[in-house]
Amino acid sequence: MTLMTGSITAGELRDRLIGGGELALLDAREQGVYHRSHLFHAACVPLSHLELLLNDLVPRRSTPIVWCDEDGAVDGLAARAASRATELGWTDNAVLAGGATSWAADGGELYSGVNVPSKAFGEYVEHAFDTPRLPAAEVKALLDAAARGEADIVVLDSRPLGEFRRMSIPTGTDCPGAELVHRVKEMAPDPETLVIVNCAGRTRSIIGAQSLINARLENRVVALENGTMGWELAGFDVARGEDVHAPDPRPDARAWAEAAAADVGARFGVDTCTPSEVDIWAADTGRTTYLLDVRTPEEFEDGHVDESRNAPGGQLVQATDEYVATRGARLVLIDDNGVRATMTASWLRQLGWHDTMVLAGGVHGIAATGVTLRTGPRARTPVDRVPTLKVSELAARLGDEPDSTVVIDLGTSIKYRKRGHIPGAWWGVRSRLDEARAAIGEATTIVLTSTDGQLAKLAVRDAQAQWPAADVFALAGGNKGWRHAGNDMEPGLERATTTPDDVWYKPYDHDEPGDVVQQHMHDYLTWEVALVEQIGRDPTVDFPHFD
Repeated sequence: MTLMTGSITAGELRDRLIGGGELALLDAREQGVYHRSHLFHAACVPLSHLELLLNDLVPRRSTPIVWCDEDGAVDGLAARAASRATELGWTDNAVLAGGATSWAADGGELYSGVNVPSKAFGEYVEHAFDTPRLPAAEVKALLDAAARGEADIVVLDSRPLGEFRRMSIPTGTDCPGAELVHRVKEMAPDPETLVIVNCAGRTRSIIGAQSLINARLENRVVALENGTMGWELAGFDVARGEDVHAPDPRPDARAWAEAAAADVGARFGVDTCTPSEVDIWAADTGRTTYLLDVRTPEEFEDGHVDESRNAPGGQLVQATDEYVATRGARLVLIDDNGVRATMTASWLRQLGWHDTMVLAGGVHGIAATGVTLRTGPRARTPVDRVPTLKVSELAARLGDEPDSTVVIDLGTSIKYRKRGHIPGAWWGVRSRLDEARAAIGEATTIVLTSTDGQLAKLAVRDAQAQWPAADVFALAGGNKGWRHAGNDMEPGLERATTTPDDVWYKPYDHDEPGDVVQQHMHDYLTWEVALVEQIGRDPTVDFPHFD
Protein backbone atom coordinates (compact mmCIF):
# COMPACT_ATOMS: atom_id res chain seq x y z
CA MET A 1 0.00 0.00 0.00
CA THR A 2 1.33 3.45 -0.95
CA LEU A 3 0.19 6.28 1.29
CA MET A 4 -0.13 9.77 -0.15
CA THR A 5 2.41 12.30 1.11
CA GLY A 6 3.05 15.95 0.32
CA SER A 7 5.82 17.49 -1.73
CA ILE A 8 8.11 20.48 -1.36
CA THR A 9 10.03 22.43 -3.99
CA ALA A 10 13.76 23.11 -3.87
CA GLY A 11 13.12 26.79 -3.17
CA GLU A 12 10.74 26.03 -0.33
CA LEU A 13 13.23 23.59 1.19
CA ARG A 14 16.04 26.15 0.99
CA ASP A 15 13.89 28.72 2.80
CA ARG A 16 13.11 26.24 5.55
CA LEU A 17 16.75 25.24 5.98
CA ILE A 18 17.81 28.87 6.28
CA GLY A 19 14.81 29.94 8.35
CA GLY A 20 15.36 27.53 11.23
CA GLY A 21 12.88 25.41 13.17
CA GLU A 22 12.82 21.64 13.41
CA LEU A 23 13.22 19.74 10.17
CA ALA A 24 14.66 16.34 9.26
CA LEU A 25 16.03 16.08 5.71
CA LEU A 26 16.53 12.41 4.86
CA ASP A 27 17.96 10.74 1.75
CA ALA A 28 16.36 7.36 1.02
CA ARG A 29 19.08 6.05 -1.29
CA GLU A 30 21.68 3.46 -0.34
CA GLN A 31 24.80 5.01 1.19
CA GLY A 32 26.98 4.13 -1.80
CA VAL A 33 24.60 5.99 -4.12
CA TYR A 34 24.04 8.85 -1.67
CA HIS A 35 27.82 9.19 -1.44
CA ARG A 36 28.06 10.29 -5.06
CA SER A 37 25.87 13.39 -4.81
CA HIS A 38 23.51 14.68 -2.11
CA LEU A 39 22.34 17.76 -0.22
CA PHE A 40 24.60 19.03 2.57
CA HIS A 41 22.05 18.65 5.37
CA ALA A 42 20.59 15.31 4.22
CA ALA A 43 21.13 12.36 6.56
CA CYS A 44 21.33 8.99 4.83
CA VAL A 45 18.39 6.76 5.80
CA PRO A 46 18.21 4.08 3.07
CA LEU A 47 14.77 2.65 2.44
CA SER A 48 16.30 -0.78 3.02
CA HIS A 49 17.22 0.12 6.62
CA LEU A 50 14.49 2.65 7.42
CA GLU A 51 12.89 0.80 10.34
CA LEU A 52 16.26 0.26 12.00
CA LEU A 53 17.36 3.91 11.77
CA LEU A 54 14.38 6.24 11.82
CA ASN A 55 13.44 5.98 15.48
CA ASP A 56 16.92 7.01 16.64
CA LEU A 57 17.46 9.71 14.04
CA VAL A 58 13.97 11.25 14.22
CA PRO A 59 12.52 10.23 17.60
CA ARG A 60 9.57 12.63 17.64
CA ARG A 61 6.77 11.28 15.43
CA SER A 62 5.38 14.69 14.43
CA THR A 63 8.72 16.10 13.26
CA PRO A 64 8.51 17.56 9.73
CA ILE A 65 10.45 15.20 7.44
CA VAL A 66 11.52 15.86 3.85
CA TRP A 67 12.63 12.77 1.94
CA CYS A 68 14.82 13.01 -1.13
CA ASP A 69 16.43 10.81 -3.75
CA GLU A 70 17.79 11.34 -7.26
CA ASP A 71 14.71 12.64 -9.07
CA GLY A 72 11.70 12.50 -6.74
CA ALA A 73 9.83 10.02 -8.96
CA VAL A 74 6.31 9.07 -7.91
CA ASP A 75 7.36 5.46 -7.34
CA GLY A 76 10.96 6.27 -6.33
CA LEU A 77 12.84 5.58 -3.13
CA ALA A 78 11.89 8.87 -1.45
CA ALA A 79 8.18 8.38 -2.14
CA ARG A 80 8.34 4.79 -0.90
CA ALA A 81 10.26 5.87 2.22
CA ALA A 82 7.76 8.64 2.97
CA SER A 83 4.93 6.17 2.60
CA ARG A 84 6.63 3.65 4.86
CA ALA A 85 7.39 6.29 7.50
CA THR A 86 3.75 7.39 7.46
CA GLU A 87 2.67 3.78 7.85
CA LEU A 88 4.97 3.48 10.89
CA GLY A 89 3.49 6.57 12.59
CA TRP A 90 5.55 9.57 11.46
CA THR A 91 2.84 12.04 10.56
CA ASP A 92 4.53 14.86 8.61
CA ASN A 93 6.30 13.42 5.56
CA ALA A 94 7.01 15.22 2.30
CA VAL A 95 9.12 14.46 -0.77
CA LEU A 96 11.52 16.89 -2.45
CA ALA A 97 9.95 17.43 -5.87
CA GLY A 98 12.48 16.52 -8.52
CA GLY A 99 14.93 15.23 -5.93
CA ALA A 100 18.60 16.18 -5.90
CA THR A 101 18.36 16.94 -9.61
CA SER A 102 15.87 19.76 -9.00
CA TRP A 103 17.95 21.07 -6.09
CA ALA A 104 20.97 21.44 -8.39
CA ALA A 105 18.86 22.93 -11.20
CA ASP A 106 17.62 25.56 -8.73
CA GLY A 107 21.22 26.55 -7.95
CA GLY A 108 21.74 24.37 -4.89
CA GLU A 109 25.06 22.77 -4.03
CA LEU A 110 25.42 18.99 -4.14
CA TYR A 111 28.17 17.20 -2.23
CA SER A 112 29.92 13.88 -2.60
CA GLY A 113 31.11 11.83 0.36
CA VAL A 114 29.62 10.84 3.72
CA ASN A 115 29.41 12.73 7.03
CA VAL A 116 29.87 15.88 4.97
CA PRO A 117 28.77 18.44 7.61
CA SER A 118 31.35 17.11 10.06
CA LYS A 119 34.11 16.76 7.45
CA ALA A 120 33.49 20.28 6.12
CA PHE A 121 33.46 21.58 9.69
CA GLY A 122 36.87 20.02 10.33
CA GLU A 123 38.32 21.89 7.37
CA TYR A 124 36.59 25.08 8.54
CA VAL A 125 38.14 24.66 12.00
CA GLU A 126 41.63 24.24 10.58
CA HIS A 127 41.21 27.48 8.63
CA ALA A 128 39.52 29.40 11.45
CA PHE A 129 41.94 28.36 14.22
CA ASP A 130 45.04 27.70 12.12
CA THR A 131 45.39 24.35 13.85
CA PRO A 132 49.09 23.39 13.85
CA ARG A 133 50.04 20.30 11.87
CA LEU A 134 53.11 18.36 10.86
CA PRO A 135 53.56 16.28 7.69
CA ALA A 136 54.32 12.58 7.97
CA ALA A 137 58.03 12.95 7.16
CA GLU A 138 58.58 15.34 10.06
CA VAL A 139 56.62 13.13 12.45
CA LYS A 140 58.63 10.09 11.34
CA ALA A 141 61.88 11.96 12.02
CA LEU A 142 60.63 12.93 15.48
CA LEU A 143 59.62 9.32 16.26
CA ASP A 144 63.04 8.11 15.17
CA ALA A 145 64.61 10.72 17.44
CA ALA A 146 62.38 9.57 20.30
CA ALA A 147 63.51 5.99 19.73
CA ARG A 148 67.08 7.20 20.23
CA GLY A 149 66.07 9.03 23.41
CA GLU A 150 66.47 12.42 21.76
CA ALA A 151 62.82 13.54 21.81
CA ASP A 152 59.80 13.23 24.10
CA ILE A 153 56.67 12.47 22.08
CA VAL A 154 53.28 10.85 22.54
CA VAL A 155 51.07 9.92 19.58
CA LEU A 156 47.34 9.84 20.37
CA ASP A 157 45.00 8.23 17.85
CA SER A 158 41.58 9.88 18.04
CA ARG A 159 39.61 7.03 16.44
CA PRO A 160 37.57 4.22 18.05
CA LEU A 161 39.57 1.15 19.04
CA GLY A 162 38.33 -0.95 16.11
CA GLU A 163 39.74 1.53 13.60
CA PHE A 164 42.95 1.83 15.61
CA ARG A 165 43.46 -1.93 15.52
CA ARG A 166 43.08 -1.93 11.76
CA MET A 167 46.01 0.43 11.24
CA SER A 168 47.84 2.95 13.40
CA ILE A 169 51.00 5.03 13.61
CA PRO A 170 53.83 3.04 15.25
CA THR A 171 54.05 3.82 19.02
CA GLY A 172 50.54 5.31 18.89
CA THR A 173 47.97 4.98 21.69
CA ASP A 174 44.24 4.87 21.13
CA CYS A 175 42.42 7.85 22.70
CA PRO A 176 39.20 8.57 20.78
CA GLY A 177 37.94 12.14 20.31
CA ALA A 178 36.28 13.31 23.49
CA GLU A 179 38.63 11.11 25.54
CA LEU A 180 41.60 13.33 24.66
CA VAL A 181 41.12 16.08 27.26
CA HIS A 182 39.81 13.48 29.72
CA ARG A 183 42.95 11.28 29.49
CA VAL A 184 45.78 13.42 28.09
CA LYS A 185 47.41 14.19 31.45
CA GLU A 186 47.86 10.46 32.04
CA MET A 187 49.63 10.18 28.70
CA ALA A 188 51.60 13.43 28.81
CA PRO A 189 52.05 14.67 32.40
CA ASP A 190 55.25 16.49 31.44
CA PRO A 191 54.44 19.81 29.69
CA GLU A 192 57.60 19.33 27.58
CA THR A 193 56.15 16.28 25.86
CA LEU A 194 55.08 16.89 22.26
CA VAL A 195 51.51 15.62 21.69
CA ILE A 196 50.69 14.45 18.15
CA VAL A 197 47.05 13.66 17.32
CA ASN A 198 46.12 11.54 14.33
CA CYS A 199 43.17 9.80 12.70
CA ALA A 200 42.77 8.02 9.34
CA GLY A 201 42.50 11.25 7.38
CA ARG A 202 42.02 14.82 8.56
CA THR A 203 38.86 15.61 10.53
CA ARG A 204 39.50 13.86 13.83
CA SER A 205 43.18 14.85 13.76
CA ILE A 206 42.19 18.51 13.45
CA ILE A 207 39.32 18.44 15.96
CA GLY A 208 41.37 16.35 18.41
CA ALA A 209 44.41 18.60 18.31
CA GLN A 210 42.29 21.73 18.54
CA SER A 211 40.41 20.26 21.51
CA LEU A 212 43.64 20.01 23.48
CA ILE A 213 44.64 23.51 22.40
CA ASN A 214 41.23 24.89 23.36
CA ALA A 215 41.65 23.21 26.75
CA ARG A 216 44.87 25.21 27.18
CA LEU A 217 47.10 22.14 27.53
CA GLU A 218 50.59 23.42 28.31
CA ASN A 219 52.20 20.99 25.87
CA ARG A 220 52.87 21.71 22.24
CA VAL A 221 50.07 19.98 20.31
CA VAL A 222 50.00 19.23 16.57
CA ALA A 223 47.84 17.21 14.19
CA LEU A 224 49.45 14.63 11.93
CA GLU A 225 48.69 16.13 8.53
CA ASN A 226 46.42 13.75 6.57
CA GLY A 227 46.55 11.09 9.28
CA THR A 228 47.45 7.47 8.58
CA MET A 229 46.62 7.96 4.90
CA GLY A 230 49.23 10.71 4.67
CA TRP A 231 51.64 8.45 6.58
CA GLU A 232 51.19 5.61 4.08
CA LEU A 233 51.32 7.96 1.09
CA ALA A 234 54.68 9.16 2.41
CA GLY A 235 55.94 5.58 2.17
CA PHE A 236 55.93 4.66 5.86
CA ASP A 237 54.59 1.43 7.32
CA VAL A 238 51.57 1.44 9.62
CA ALA A 239 51.18 -0.82 12.63
CA ARG A 240 48.35 -3.35 12.59
CA GLY A 241 46.54 -5.18 15.36
CA GLU A 242 47.63 -2.81 18.14
CA ASP A 243 45.46 -2.70 21.25
CA VAL A 244 46.92 0.05 23.46
CA HIS A 245 44.32 2.37 24.96
CA ALA A 246 44.93 5.50 27.04
CA PRO A 247 44.30 4.72 30.73
CA ASP A 248 41.66 6.25 32.96
CA PRO A 249 42.84 9.48 34.56
CA ARG A 250 44.05 9.49 38.14
CA PRO A 251 42.73 12.17 40.53
CA ASP A 252 45.21 14.89 39.62
CA ALA A 253 44.80 14.34 35.88
CA ARG A 254 41.04 14.20 36.31
CA ALA A 255 41.02 17.47 38.25
CA TRP A 256 43.00 19.20 35.49
CA ALA A 257 40.58 17.87 32.85
CA GLU A 258 37.53 19.03 34.78
CA ALA A 259 38.91 22.54 35.20
CA ALA A 260 40.02 22.71 31.56
CA ALA A 261 36.63 21.55 30.27
CA ALA A 262 34.79 24.03 32.49
CA ASP A 263 36.88 26.82 30.99
CA VAL A 264 36.09 25.61 27.45
CA GLY A 265 32.40 25.41 28.32
CA ALA A 266 32.37 29.00 29.55
CA ARG A 267 34.11 30.26 26.40
CA PHE A 268 31.76 28.44 24.03
CA GLY A 269 28.53 29.04 25.91
CA VAL A 270 27.84 25.47 27.00
CA ASP A 271 24.98 25.41 29.51
CA THR A 272 23.94 22.66 31.90
CA CYS A 273 20.52 21.26 32.66
CA THR A 274 19.01 19.30 35.53
CA PRO A 275 17.40 15.84 35.50
CA SER A 276 14.01 17.45 36.23
CA GLU A 277 14.36 19.69 33.19
CA VAL A 278 15.19 16.68 31.06
CA ASP A 279 12.04 14.95 32.31
CA ILE A 280 9.94 17.96 31.27
CA TRP A 281 11.57 18.11 27.84
CA ALA A 282 11.15 14.38 27.27
CA ALA A 283 7.40 14.78 27.83
CA ASP A 284 7.14 17.69 25.38
CA THR A 285 5.48 16.41 22.19
CA GLY A 286 6.19 19.65 20.34
CA ARG A 287 9.99 19.66 20.56
CA THR A 288 12.66 17.02 20.01
CA THR A 289 15.18 16.20 22.72
CA TYR A 290 18.03 13.75 22.15
CA LEU A 291 19.75 12.11 25.14
CA LEU A 292 23.28 11.19 24.07
CA ASP A 293 25.79 9.45 26.34
CA VAL A 294 29.25 10.44 25.08
CA ARG A 295 31.30 8.01 27.19
CA THR A 296 32.91 4.84 25.86
CA PRO A 297 30.66 1.91 24.88
CA GLU A 298 32.00 -0.08 27.85
CA GLU A 299 31.09 2.67 30.32
CA PHE A 300 27.67 3.03 28.70
CA GLU A 301 26.93 -0.66 29.19
CA ASP A 302 28.07 -0.51 32.81
CA GLY A 303 25.20 1.88 33.54
CA HIS A 304 23.35 4.52 31.53
CA VAL A 305 20.27 6.71 31.66
CA ASP A 306 17.21 4.99 30.27
CA GLU A 307 16.27 6.25 26.80
CA SER A 308 19.79 7.59 26.19
CA ARG A 309 21.84 6.46 23.22
CA ASN A 310 25.57 5.83 23.26
CA ALA A 311 27.31 8.37 21.02
CA PRO A 312 31.01 8.46 21.92
CA GLY A 313 31.98 12.13 21.81
CA GLY A 314 34.59 11.97 19.08
CA GLN A 315 32.31 10.03 16.76
CA LEU A 316 29.37 12.31 17.53
CA VAL A 317 31.37 15.25 16.20
CA GLN A 318 32.92 13.21 13.36
CA ALA A 319 29.62 11.75 12.13
CA THR A 320 26.87 13.88 13.65
CA ASP A 321 24.39 12.96 10.91
CA GLU A 322 24.56 9.31 11.99
CA TYR A 323 23.23 10.18 15.46
CA VAL A 324 20.85 13.13 15.05
CA ALA A 325 18.86 14.19 11.99
CA THR A 326 16.35 16.74 13.32
CA ARG A 327 17.82 20.17 12.69
CA GLY A 328 16.89 22.62 15.43
CA ALA A 329 16.50 19.90 18.06
CA ARG A 330 17.73 20.03 21.65
CA LEU A 331 20.76 17.83 22.44
CA VAL A 332 21.47 16.76 26.02
CA LEU A 333 24.91 15.21 26.47
CA ILE A 334 25.69 12.86 29.35
CA ASP A 335 28.93 11.60 30.89
CA ASP A 336 30.23 11.15 34.43
CA ASN A 337 32.13 14.32 35.34
CA GLY A 338 31.30 16.80 32.58
CA VAL A 339 34.63 16.69 30.73
CA ARG A 340 33.69 14.65 27.68
CA ALA A 341 30.17 16.06 27.48
CA THR A 342 31.38 19.66 27.70
CA MET A 343 34.16 19.23 25.13
CA THR A 344 31.70 17.53 22.74
CA ALA A 345 29.04 20.19 23.34
CA SER A 346 31.55 22.94 22.57
CA TRP A 347 32.09 21.45 19.11
CA LEU A 348 28.44 20.71 18.43
CA ARG A 349 27.54 24.32 19.19
CA GLN A 350 30.16 25.42 16.68
CA LEU A 351 28.71 22.94 14.19
CA GLY A 352 25.39 24.77 14.42
CA TRP A 353 23.58 22.68 17.05
CA HIS A 354 22.88 25.78 19.13
CA ASP A 355 20.71 24.12 21.77
CA THR A 356 23.29 21.63 23.03
CA MET A 357 23.81 21.30 26.77
CA VAL A 358 25.31 19.03 29.41
CA LEU A 359 23.37 17.09 32.03
CA ALA A 360 24.62 18.43 35.38
CA GLY A 361 26.02 15.60 37.48
CA GLY A 362 25.84 13.17 34.58
CA VAL A 363 24.98 9.55 35.30
CA HIS A 364 25.97 10.02 38.94
CA GLY A 365 23.51 12.89 39.30
CA ILE A 366 20.71 10.76 37.85
CA ALA A 367 21.58 7.85 40.14
CA ALA A 368 21.56 10.22 43.14
CA THR A 369 17.89 11.02 42.47
CA GLY A 370 17.05 7.36 43.04
CA VAL A 371 16.72 6.43 39.37
CA THR A 372 18.20 3.03 38.55
CA LEU A 373 20.65 3.10 35.68
CA ARG A 374 20.12 0.59 32.92
CA THR A 375 22.97 -1.82 32.21
CA GLY A 376 23.92 -3.67 29.07
CA PRO A 377 23.53 -2.55 25.46
CA ARG A 378 20.66 -0.35 24.42
CA ALA A 379 17.54 -2.26 23.43
CA ARG A 380 17.18 -2.73 19.68
CA THR A 381 14.19 -1.53 17.70
CA PRO A 382 11.61 -4.33 17.96
CA VAL A 383 10.85 -6.24 14.78
CA ASP A 384 7.52 -7.91 14.00
CA ARG A 385 7.37 -11.68 14.37
CA VAL A 386 8.08 -13.44 11.09
CA PRO A 387 8.84 -17.03 10.10
CA THR A 388 12.41 -17.88 11.13
CA LEU A 389 14.79 -20.77 10.62
CA LYS A 390 17.41 -21.84 13.13
CA VAL A 391 21.04 -22.06 12.07
CA SER A 392 21.02 -25.83 12.62
CA GLU A 393 17.92 -26.17 10.44
CA LEU A 394 19.45 -24.19 7.61
CA ALA A 395 22.70 -26.16 7.83
CA ALA A 396 20.70 -29.40 7.58
CA ARG A 397 18.74 -28.15 4.56
CA LEU A 398 21.86 -27.01 2.76
CA GLY A 399 23.51 -30.33 3.48
CA ASP A 400 20.61 -32.57 2.45
CA GLU A 401 18.93 -30.60 -0.35
CA PRO A 402 21.14 -27.64 -1.29
CA ASP A 403 19.31 -26.91 -4.55
CA SER A 404 15.91 -26.46 -2.92
CA THR A 405 16.90 -23.63 -0.55
CA VAL A 406 18.07 -20.21 -1.73
CA VAL A 407 19.93 -18.05 0.78
CA ILE A 408 20.01 -14.28 0.20
CA ASP A 409 22.41 -12.20 2.29
CA LEU A 410 21.17 -8.63 2.83
CA GLY A 411 24.20 -7.45 4.82
CA THR A 412 26.64 -4.99 3.29
CA SER A 413 28.55 -5.91 0.17
CA ILE A 414 31.82 -5.25 2.05
CA LYS A 415 31.03 -7.77 4.77
CA TYR A 416 29.68 -10.27 2.24
CA ARG A 417 32.85 -10.00 0.17
CA LYS A 418 35.51 -9.62 2.86
CA ARG A 419 34.24 -11.19 6.08
CA GLY A 420 32.48 -13.92 4.20
CA HIS A 421 28.99 -15.31 3.75
CA ILE A 422 27.12 -18.57 4.03
CA PRO A 423 28.46 -20.83 1.25
CA GLY A 424 26.26 -20.54 -1.82
CA ALA A 425 24.40 -17.46 -0.60
CA TRP A 426 23.43 -14.71 -3.01
CA TRP A 427 23.98 -11.07 -2.09
CA GLY A 428 21.25 -8.47 -2.44
CA VAL A 429 19.78 -5.21 -1.20
CA ARG A 430 16.41 -5.21 0.53
CA SER A 431 14.99 -2.30 -1.50
CA ARG A 432 16.09 -4.03 -4.73
CA LEU A 433 14.67 -7.49 -4.18
CA ASP A 434 13.01 -7.22 -7.59
CA GLU A 435 16.54 -7.41 -9.04
CA ALA A 436 17.24 -10.43 -6.84
CA ARG A 437 14.07 -12.07 -8.18
CA ALA A 438 15.23 -11.47 -11.75
CA ALA A 439 18.71 -12.88 -11.03
CA ILE A 440 17.62 -15.91 -9.01
CA GLY A 441 14.34 -16.85 -10.67
CA GLU A 442 11.82 -19.19 -9.11
CA ALA A 443 12.50 -20.74 -5.73
CA THR A 444 10.80 -23.16 -3.37
CA THR A 445 12.36 -21.83 -0.17
CA ILE A 446 13.98 -18.46 0.45
CA VAL A 447 16.08 -17.86 3.56
CA LEU A 448 17.09 -14.28 4.24
CA THR A 449 20.10 -13.45 6.37
CA SER A 450 22.01 -10.33 7.47
CA THR A 451 24.69 -9.46 10.00
CA ASP A 452 22.58 -10.15 13.11
CA GLY A 453 19.32 -11.22 11.46
CA GLN A 454 17.34 -8.03 12.23
CA LEU A 455 17.38 -6.65 8.69
CA ALA A 456 16.53 -10.09 7.35
CA LYS A 457 13.40 -10.21 9.51
CA LEU A 458 12.30 -6.82 8.21
CA ALA A 459 12.72 -8.02 4.63
CA VAL A 460 10.56 -11.15 4.90
CA ARG A 461 7.36 -9.49 3.68
CA ASP A 462 9.29 -7.82 0.83
CA ALA A 463 10.60 -11.20 -0.27
CA GLN A 464 7.16 -12.75 0.05
CA ALA A 465 5.92 -10.17 -2.47
CA GLN A 466 8.63 -11.21 -4.93
CA TRP A 467 8.27 -14.97 -4.36
CA PRO A 468 4.58 -15.40 -3.45
CA ALA A 469 4.67 -19.17 -3.97
CA ALA A 470 7.81 -19.75 -1.89
CA ASP A 471 8.31 -20.38 1.80
CA VAL A 472 10.24 -17.35 3.09
CA PHE A 473 12.21 -17.38 6.35
CA ALA A 474 14.67 -15.15 8.17
CA LEU A 475 17.74 -16.85 9.62
CA ALA A 476 17.60 -16.51 13.42
CA GLY A 477 20.79 -14.85 14.58
CA GLY A 478 21.86 -14.10 11.03
CA ASN A 479 25.46 -14.47 9.93
CA LYS A 480 26.72 -14.01 13.47
CA GLY A 481 24.70 -17.00 14.56
CA TRP A 482 25.94 -19.05 11.62
CA ARG A 483 29.57 -18.15 12.34
CA HIS A 484 29.31 -18.68 16.09
CA ALA A 485 27.93 -22.17 15.48
CA GLY A 486 31.26 -23.01 13.85
CA ASN A 487 30.01 -23.11 10.28
CA ASP A 488 32.20 -22.12 7.36
CA MET A 489 31.98 -18.78 5.58
CA GLU A 490 33.23 -18.08 2.07
CA PRO A 491 34.54 -14.75 0.71
CA GLY A 492 33.93 -13.14 -2.68
CA LEU A 493 31.12 -11.38 -4.53
CA GLU A 494 30.35 -13.88 -7.29
CA ARG A 495 26.59 -14.10 -6.65
CA ALA A 496 25.66 -10.41 -6.44
CA THR A 497 22.11 -9.66 -7.58
CA THR A 498 22.65 -5.92 -7.87
CA THR A 499 25.38 -3.28 -8.10
CA PRO A 500 27.56 -3.22 -4.95
CA ASP A 501 26.89 0.46 -4.23
CA ASP A 502 25.01 -0.09 -1.00
CA VAL A 503 27.73 1.43 1.18
CA TRP A 504 30.61 3.84 0.81
CA TYR A 505 33.92 2.08 0.26
CA LYS A 506 36.73 3.74 2.19
CA PRO A 507 39.99 4.07 0.26
CA TYR A 508 41.43 0.96 1.94
CA ASP A 509 38.24 -1.10 1.43
CA HIS A 510 39.05 -1.60 -2.25
CA ASP A 511 40.60 -4.90 -3.37
CA GLU A 512 42.91 -3.27 -5.87
CA PRO A 513 46.66 -2.89 -6.43
CA GLY A 514 48.53 -0.73 -3.95
CA ASP A 515 49.03 2.16 -6.34
CA VAL A 516 45.30 2.29 -7.05
CA VAL A 517 44.48 2.28 -3.32
CA GLN A 518 46.98 5.09 -2.84
CA GLN A 519 45.20 7.07 -5.54
CA HIS A 520 41.91 6.53 -3.66
CA MET A 521 43.59 7.90 -0.53
CA HIS A 522 44.94 10.92 -2.39
CA ASP A 523 41.53 11.61 -3.94
CA TYR A 524 39.84 11.35 -0.55
CA LEU A 525 42.23 13.80 1.11
CA THR A 526 41.86 16.21 -1.81
CA TRP A 527 38.08 15.99 -1.44
CA GLU A 528 38.24 16.82 2.27
CA VAL A 529 40.40 19.89 1.71
CA ALA A 530 38.10 21.17 -1.06
CA LEU A 531 35.01 21.09 1.16
CA VAL A 532 35.80 24.40 2.85
CA GLU A 533 35.64 26.19 -0.50
CA GLN A 534 32.40 24.47 -1.49
CA ILE A 535 30.52 25.38 1.69
CA GLY A 536 31.46 29.01 1.03
CA ARG A 537 29.09 28.88 -1.96
CA ASP A 538 26.22 27.29 -0.01
CA PRO A 539 23.78 29.72 1.68
CA THR A 540 22.32 26.90 3.80
CA VAL A 541 25.67 26.40 5.59
CA ASP A 542 26.66 28.90 8.26
CA PHE A 543 28.89 27.71 11.09
CA PRO A 544 28.63 30.07 14.07
CA HIS A 545 31.70 32.05 15.08
CA PHE A 546 32.98 32.18 18.65
CA ASP A 547 35.71 34.57 19.76
